[in-house]
Parts: sequence; C-alpha cells; structure tokens
Amino acid sequence: MASGRKREFDSEVALDAAMHVFWQKGYIGASLMDLTQSMDISKPSMYRAFGNKESLFVKTTQRYLETKMKSHMDLLFEEGFSLKQRLKNHMMSIVEMQCGSEQAKGCYLVLCQSELVSGVIPQEAEQILVEAENLPMKLYTDLFTEDPEAIELGLDKNAHINSLSLYTMLKGTATMARSGVNPLELGQSIDNILTGIGLH
Repeated sequence: MASGRKREFDSEVALDAAMHVFWQKGYIGASLMDLTQSMDISKPSMYRAFGNKESLFVKTTQRYLETKMKSHMDLLFEEGFSLKQRLKNHMMSIVEMQCGSEQAKGCYLVLCQSELVSGVIPQEAEQILVEAENLPMKLYTDLFTEDPEAIELGLDKNAHINSLSLYTMLKGTATMARSGVNPLELGQSIDNILTGIGLH
C-alpha cells in the first residue's frame, strides 16, 4: 500500500468482524491473527485505524453496546404493555440474540467479563467491562423503583434483589445458549423467574 493512500475498508464492518471474534473467543483467546484475518486487514492497518488490541476491544465493546444492546433495553419502556410483558419481551429479545446463528452464541459481554478474574485483562478493557456490568443492574433497579406498576405491585421494596434475579438469569441463559439450549426452553425459565419475583 502506497504511503498516504486511504484505507480501503469500512471501519464499521471491520469492527463488527472483530466483535464476532471477541464474542466467540473472548478477549484473552482472540489473537491478533484471528482479528486481522476476520477484519480482512493487515496488522499495520489495524494499528493505524484502531490502535492496539486493547483499544480495538474498547471500540468493539462500545459498538456492541450501541448496536446490540440498546434495542433490547428500549423494550423495557415500550408503551402499551404491562410490566411483565415488557420484561418478557426484553429478556426474550436478548435470549434470541444469544441463541442466534448469525454470530457466536451466548453473550459477548458475559464471556469477556468472565475473564476479569484472570487478572490479565488490560486496564482500559477492564474498565469498560466493569461499566457494562453495572449498566443492567442500574437500569433494572431504576425500573423497579420508578415504574408505577412495579410500585403498585410492591416490587420496589426488593428492587435490588429483583434486579439481581433478572441479571443472573440472563447471564445463565448466555451460558446455556452456548451449550445449545433452545430459546423456547429458556423462555419458560424466564417465565418462572418473572413469576418468582411477583409478576403473575
């Protein structure tokens, strides 16, 4: 490639390709060769466009949150549905993504967050994973403490535990999806969780 020549790849397409590698192999398991081959670019091009592996991971995680998670979160506040139906729609939307065949099974975040215990995840990558870990709990807790129907049902009194139950369930479905469990069975488990916290 001649000096000064513009990059001949779409950065968003390249980020999506890198995201799927991290999704399948985790941060630790994804090698630079895995990433550049999937992105269809050279290592020098990757470094110029995205920085090192850690910087690339931060960018792909930000893209995952923006392109993969926002639509699921929006379902929690969709008008015209009961609280139970909104939660079911939200959780099943995530489960269907976890079980989808267009990308690696499970959850990109859950897989990479599980690697934090190794102590080898670089600081910036660790920070964005911790921040992403806190987002769902805060969102669910705010929902249980502020939603009129949740307050009427008394779910605000145990908002933290209710939120932890939902988040624990979705982390579990991520693992089960990677094991090949189908969405229908996982949906029945979600029904049990929602009933258990008081949504009959």
